[in-house]
Amino acid sequence: MTKRMDDLPVKQTRYAVAQSLNEPWKVGLLFLIASAVIVILSFIWVSNTPLEWVSSILFACTLAITSFLYVRRGQASSFQNYHTPIVETLLRSEAVPLAVLDRQGVIIEMNEASSRTLGYHRAELLGNSLAPLVEPSSRQQLNELLEQALNGEACQVNVNITHRSGFPLELQIVCAPMMKGNEAIGTIVISHDLSDRKRNIERIRYMAYYDDMTGLPNRTLFHIKLSESLVKAQEENKLIGLCYLDLDRFKLVNASFGREFGDMLLMQVAERLTRAVAEHGLAARMEGDEFALLFTEAETEEQLLEHARGILGLIEEPFELKGFPLHITASIGTVTNGIAEDDGYTLLKKADMALVRVKESGKNDCILYSESWNNSSLERLTLQHEMYRAIQRQEFVLHYQPQYAIGSGTMVGVEALVRWKHPIRGMIPPGEFIPLAEESGMIVQIGDWVLEEACRQNKAWQEAGLPPMPVSVNLSLRQFVQHDLAGKVAKVLEKTGLEPQYLDLEITESMTMDVAHVSRCLIALTDMGIGISVDDFGTGYSSFHYLKNFPIDRLKIDRSFVRDIQQDPSDAEIVAAIIAMAHNLNIQVIAEGVETEGQMEFLRKHRCDEMQGYYWSPPVPSTNIEEMLGSAYIQ
Repeated sequence: MTKRMDDLPVKQTRYAVAQSLNEPWKVGLLFLIASAVIVILSFIWVSNTPLEWVSSILFACTLAITSFLYVRRGQASSFQNYHTPIVETLLRSEAVPLAVLDRQGVIIEMNEASSRTLGYHRAELLGNSLAPLVEPSSRQQLNELLEQALNGEACQVNVNITHRSGFPLELQIVCAPMMKGNEAIGTIVISHDLSDRKRNIERIRYMAYYDDMTGLPNRTLFHIKLSESLVKAQEENKLIGLCYLDLDRFKLVNASFGREFGDMLLMQVAERLTRAVAEHGLAARMEGDEFALLFTEAETEEQLLEHARGILGLIEEPFELKGFPLHITASIGTVTNGIAEDDGYTLLKKADMALVRVKESGKNDCILYSESWNNSSLERLTLQHEMYRAIQRQEFVLHYQPQYAIGSGTMVGVEALVRWKHPIRGMIPPGEFIPLAEESGMIVQIGDWVLEEACRQNKAWQEAGLPPMPVSVNLSLRQFVQHDLAGKVAKVLEKTGLEPQYLDLEITESMTMDVAHVSRCLIALTDMGIGISVDDFGTGYSSFHYLKNFPIDRLKIDRSFVRDIQQDPSDAEIVAAIIAMAHNLNIQVIAEGVETEGQMEFLRKHRCDEMQGYYWSPPVPSTNIEEMLGSAYIQ
């Protein structure tokens, strides 16, 4: 021990010398002094010119090198002047959480970012150990990490820490030794919150597999679950059922009340569907107002249809949107995994084809897919393409169905009805292409053409000397919700030269859901002198209150009531009530679909004003109308 103490001054001296020689410019200075001595001696004691030149060159080189090293030393010194600002900046920084621990793991310094990550104020943590903040499961890892840092090793590990508010955090901690000379006097701790990253990853996963608005699985996740269910069902020889649901006339809700109401309705529908499948299946939002339901425990096709009918019943229950009661219906296409080769995409395609069949047959129903429909989708696509070309090639024609006054039997008007004169298939009835035109949006182009052509033809009849009478034109929903409908109709009248009183526009009851829009639109049209009729009355959503407040001239009783007025007492009472109610509101009544003399007599007895139907005339081309009126009417 004594010997070691005696050696201490010597060691300190050696260390001081070594430290002084650590700076290169000082070594260069020693060489400079030595070279200067050599030069002086060579000039004084040695009279040798070559040696004098060599010693001078050596001195000059040593001087240049020493000067360069000194300048570099100055630059290093100037850089060292930035050390304190750099440290202060890091401690004030909120970008990177940073803390300084002593050898015992006590926090002696930290920046605001670090304290904010933990949920504490900086003053609350200074002077305290980091260990109590770490969850017990991670304390051993932290101790080993700090021990490695004090041994001079930089290392990192993920630890769990409890936030001040109580929720857990997962931090990635990097520990580096804080050196003073050759000794580690503490630890620099830099942390990164992995919880935010994990939450972001989970959020991305949620967005990839779930619908953000309704919270239901989206199309991607539904495909995955459907494929998994098919594999399991095949292994266990089980039957699974798939339902593809579409809300009827949902576009009307958006058009009438706005997308905010539409979104609220979709969320309520999603909640009902989730209850419907409960623990026995999965409900997903595919797109827009379309939903898919997977039943993994469907024992038979009949049971699947029962599930579908139950869902239709749930949808028919009234919804409430901001205090407004709303009734809607839905259509459902169903399919089972009866064919082993069918994958998830094939089943969805078949369910969608069944849904299309429901839509075409009147909506608000469910149908089970039949293998005999395999080509129907291709046929629909082909028909849609041909219909687009038909608009360009002017293949559509108008037929006109006469409307008669029941009392006198005279023709008082005509209804324009569109027909498609296909170059190969011949005359295609509207029931085959109108639903597809509405679905694809081409109904607007077709409807605009029908309106202009009907007005043009009516003006041509008048110019030919036939008595003036109104022509009725049906408006589609898409036409009715257009901006400035009245202005567009006015332009058609101006172009064709037809006076407004000879045009009657027919709207359906479903268009009257948005009272404000309907009022503005109808008032603008009636102010021009155009007549307004409500078509298919009794089958839609209207209330008698609407009839009282809207400027409506005529009600058209739907043919479904007229057809059975002689056989069904209920239909007879409904027709009689509609006629009486309309007359009390000073509204005329016209009955559609009159096919027998008995139906006509019933309508005459109850004072129906007008009628149209096959009993007196089916829809005919424009030339037939001229013949039916006869030369007696020519002026």
